[in-house]
Amino acid sequence: MAHLKSFPNPSKKRAPENKRAIARSLAATSKGSCSQRDPGRIISKLGNWAHYIEILNSSGSVIVIDDISKRFGGISAVDHCSFRIETGRITGLIGPNGAGKTTLFNIIAGFVRPSSGRIWLDGEDITGLPPHHLFRRGLVRTFQIPREFGRMTVLENLMVVPPQQVGENLFNAWFRWRRVQRQERNLQARAEEVLQRLNLIHLRDQLAATLSGGQKKLLELGRTLMTDARVILLDEPGAGVNRTLLADLMRFIEYLNRERGCTFCIIEHDLDLVTRLCDHVVVMAAGRVLTQGSMEEIKQNPAVREAYLGSVALSDSLSPSKPSSLPSEGSLS
Repeated sequence: MAHLKSFPNPSKKRAPENKRAIARSLAATSKGSCSQRDPGRIISKLGNWAHYIEILNSSGSVIVIDDISKRFGGISAVDHCSFRIETGRITGLIGPNGAGKTTLFNIIAGFVRPSSGRIWLDGEDITGLPPHHLFRRGLVRTFQIPREFGRMTVLENLMVVPPQQVGENLFNAWFRWRRVQRQERNLQARAEEVLQRLNLIHLRDQLAATLSGGQKKLLELGRTLMTDARVILLDEPGAGVNRTLLADLMRFIEYLNRERGCTFCIIEHDLDLVTRLCDHVVVMAAGRVLTQGSMEEIKQNPAVREAYLGSVALSDSLSPSKPSSLPSEGSLS
């Protein structure tokens, strides 16, 4: 059986060279500066130049959230939010309920258009692109409530993921059925290998609707191994998952990050999980970025203590003397 390392490693792909969006913005700015003699407008446009060039040169960032706002009527769910998701790292996004975390995820993943601001992926402006376009660029997300195909088997839920399959074309299904069968055999072998790594192989023929909540989240994360995903957004992967399955889930995230170079951004309320997995943590409150840094720096920040959990609760939950409820680190067999 081929090892999963033989699958395409998205981290080894060249970043997209398409910078037309920035070039068009710079060209428009240059044209406007020549036609407008107002010094204030020229200075403002030169400032935009510097901002675009900074984004263009942010080689360590796979995603740049650039002054994003989203209003629903008179309510600002996200309010001028800016931060970066670094390539090959696991970034945590924490904050109280109603902080705007999931709305921001929906904007990044193309489910919601922002009221203002831009999202950049590898230096390309992807603001407002639909989810299926972002999927082809290697950006995927999971949901707090798993969205499996309940009337399909666990194996079929994985096999259906890869895009542009030969059998999706009616002509191929009728007249090139040998080619269709050959691809399906390859996909089945790959899906079975993913299930083996997820410790779900014994459930391969079971309907996905009958899985437990934790098993569904493992299955949803396993779909990323059926694609060339480079950036994975996880919305509360630990919610409602028992500690045994949560340990498997965390080890699988660590495997994808370490062995395949996948970049993660994780919304999570379980601070033990965030402390163990995340290299960098962003704290949101009332739609804004309150602060960001390592978990140790977050723990010492008095504004976070007051706005997120309260000084006593945050201190207790992250105290070094408090034994973690999570199993020790290991690797999936």
